[in-house]
Amino acid sequence: MSDIAIRVENLGKQYRIGARRALRRTFAESIAAAAAAPFRGLRRLFRDADAPGRESDSMVWALRHLSFDVARGDVVGIVGHNGAGKSTLLKILSRITSPTAGSAVICGRVGSLLEVGIGFHSELTGRDNVFLSGAILGMTRREIGRRFDEIVDFAEVDKFIDTPVKFYSSGMYLRLAFAVAAHLEPDILIVDEVLAVGDVNFQRKCLGKVDDVAKEGRTVLFVSHNMQAVQRLCPRSLLLERGQLIADSNTADVVARYLAQVAHETSPRSLIDVSAMHRRGTGEIKVAQIWYSGLDSSVSFRPRSRGPLEVRLDLVSAISRTIGSIAITIYDKNGTKLVNADLMSLGKSVRISAGRNVVRFTIHDLFLNPGRYILGWWISDVQGTVFDFVEAAADIEVVGLDSAGFGIRPSSDGAVCCDFAVEVLPE
Repeated sequence: MSDIAIRVENLGKQYRIGARRALRRTFAESIAAAAAAPFRGLRRLFRDADAPGRESDSMVWALRHLSFDVARGDVVGIVGHNGAGKSTLLKILSRITSPTAGSAVICGRVGSLLEVGIGFHSELTGRDNVFLSGAILGMTRREIGRRFDEIVDFAEVDKFIDTPVKFYSSGMYLRLAFAVAAHLEPDILIVDEVLAVGDVNFQRKCLGKVDDVAKEGRTVLFVSHNMQAVQRLCPRSLLLERGQLIADSNTADVVARYLAQVAHETSPRSLIDVSAMHRRGTGEIKVAQIWYSGLDSSVSFRPRSRGPLEVRLDLVSAISRTIGSIAITIYDKNGTKLVNADLMSLGKSVRISAGRNVVRFTIHDLFLNPGRYILGWWISDVQGTVFDFVEAAADIEVVGLDSAGFGIRPSSDGAVCCDFAVEVLPE
């Protein structure tokens, strides 16, 4: 165990679901309920004897039969769609909740950022919360004091450090919470998808800090739906599905398997219902359907190299509003973003109305080599609030044409195609 930071063995977590019991409103009702309790127990006993599987109707396993080890100094990504059990696992490892079955052995001091400001006391100032968090980690006041200025500089809250955190904006709260978790020298740093709520510059800053922590030889568990961030930081990743571990391998293989699971294989010029798809964002605007076409009947309207691609997003909005960033993204099978056609890069914004809207994108020249790719989207307002973000929505095939202008050309190496010439120069 000297080289092991985390050992998880046959871990399980079960929750009870269903209607909450009604509260007793009067003293008489409470007395009557207490008197009837033994008889309810007998009825339940005989009912369960007749229906032995009945308990499963009100219980659900968030995690089950989970086993893995993480060595000291390893940086491990954890991926999976919403409801896969990622956050439950991290709460157990952070000692916020206890497992129902199995064990999780943690060797070292844990710093975790699972929710915005988790562990902060709203009535205390930012300064007090920094020292409180350090004390919870087992640090002395002198140790915390040595890192205090660095924490405040990173969080960019120096003007408000002596203000109670209940008056902080969500961005200030998040910046300070992350700074505390990353700078108080934990042996194990656990970071959940909470970074997604920050602005782009803050996300970049946080990822850089996580990278620094990893280079210092500390253990990192990193949960994200951002496959590029996972691949950048984590040589190894775990893939969870319905509370079970289905892949534990190098990150490239795990990401490819994850994207293959969540992206739907599709056909051009067909409406694709994505209303129930796993996504991130506030949901004030949501994409309900998508449609795409290569606009070329000779290849059955599949997108082709050097050809056009049209994508239509069927948006539903609760109110009229201005969208500052709406983008079509295309990833390769390893989660590397190859295309980001973002309205923001045109220096424009669009106004959408309440109800249904259709937004059309036209990419005039798709410089992708033949192969299979993943189509997604991103929608936010001019302030950066994310409304709807789906990284992997549709599996699309890009084809190539032969010299005669028809048929499928074999794919070449590389992600993009380009015009080039070759000649032998005279000596």
